[in-house]
Amino acid sequence: MPVQKRRELRADSPLTQLPAPRRSAERSLGAPPRPPRAVPALPPLVPGPARRGEQRPPGRRGRGGGHVAAVATGPAPGGGSGRGPGAAMAGTLLALLALLGGSQVLKAEYFSPWRGEQQMYKLDIGWPKTPEHFTGQTFCVAVDSLHGLVYVGQRGDNVPKVLVFSEEGYFLHAWNDTVEMPHGIFVWNTATGSSVWITDVGTGKYGHTVKQYSPLGKLMQVLGTPGNAGSSLIPLQFDQPAEIFVEETGEIYVVDGDGGMNNRLLKLSDDYKEIWLTGTNGSGIGQFKIPHSVTLDAFGRVWVADRDNKRIQVFDKVTGEWLGSWSGCFSEDGPYSVRFTADYKYLIVAQLNINRLAILAAPPVGSIGDCVMVHSVQLADETKPHLVDVDMRSGAVYVAEIGAQQVQKYVPLS
Repeated sequence: MPVQKRRELRADSPLTQLPAPRRSAERSLGAPPRPPRAVPALPPLVPGPARRGEQRPPGRRGRGGGHVAAVATGPAPGGGSGRGPGAAMAGTLLALLALLGGSQVLKAEYFSPWRGEQQMYKLDIGWPKTPEHFTGQTFCVAVDSLHGLVYVGQRGDNVPKVLVFSEEGYFLHAWNDTVEMPHGIFVWNTATGSSVWITDVGTGKYGHTVKQYSPLGKLMQVLGTPGNAGSSLIPLQFDQPAEIFVEETGEIYVVDGDGGMNNRLLKLSDDYKEIWLTGTNGSGIGQFKIPHSVTLDAFGRVWVADRDNKRIQVFDKVTGEWLGSWSGCFSEDGPYSVRFTADYKYLIVAQLNINRLAILAAPPVGSIGDCVMVHSVQLADETKPHLVDVDMRSGAVYVAEIGAQQVQKYVPLS
């Protein structure tokens, strides 16, 4: 896919639902293991594929678990009756399962392809202190690591669109002006201050824009034409822009196309002029089907969650050149959100339809290679994690959940 080079364009001038469920007390990611019991020696088993957990109502938290060994049933090999040694082994296996778990069905909700690995995060059950402030659907979250603040974007009628909490979980204030339907949110810190960028996918007079606010909600800048969906032929004319990422230098990356006519990745200078633009609708190299989230690593690479193509695509931040893609980890569901951990060793990926956070090994400088899932955190059914952000100082991961209508905080265990 050819990359369009820099063109001089100006930004348009500034603009002249449900109640949240009660939070359950049962929120631990893992239950303590049962004490070991003596069991008869058996031939080694090959672990079968891990399965998602049983149905639970929204608000219930996922439980940690181990790996599930698959037990095959049916006729013995060769079409026999199954009354030979294979049947005896199957009976012994069933007896062993009954001994270990009684009548309960074993469920695995915390997976790792590396046997013996420990969990990497635990849920901070005390964050936030007052969850009743979540009065709409929580679509996005952004962390101001420098000032210890957490911004939450939510949707709904007659609800504040932006909530501000401390990193300890105390509610501070809210603001609502000129925000219609927040989709993505990002905090940009400089030597002179901080600001909050929001992508607005509304269809009313404030929508189809990327907007910059002060920490208290004062509108500072508008990119796009408010209320008008734009063509991909015009760089600063957006159609449901999904997310934004801003470098320390002020250079901006926008993924534009949360279901609209555009499917593209755009880089802007700090004075809002196009540097490069890439992407059209499709499944080929450099094409997108709903580019939903964007982030940068420490090696000058731009990572995009190509949601409906069920892959992550990677580009050079200077030239926009395509560098590679990952799809092997997303056969069940496409990536909705991409963020690196504070040490840039892992990539946190939200998968909304299977209620999962995938933790992937980040490649060092050089080849992108293939994706490797190091861990995953299985959330409760209908939680629907949408977008995440990482506190680059403490390493905490914040997850905006549109199903559970809340934001949750996970803290690293080491």
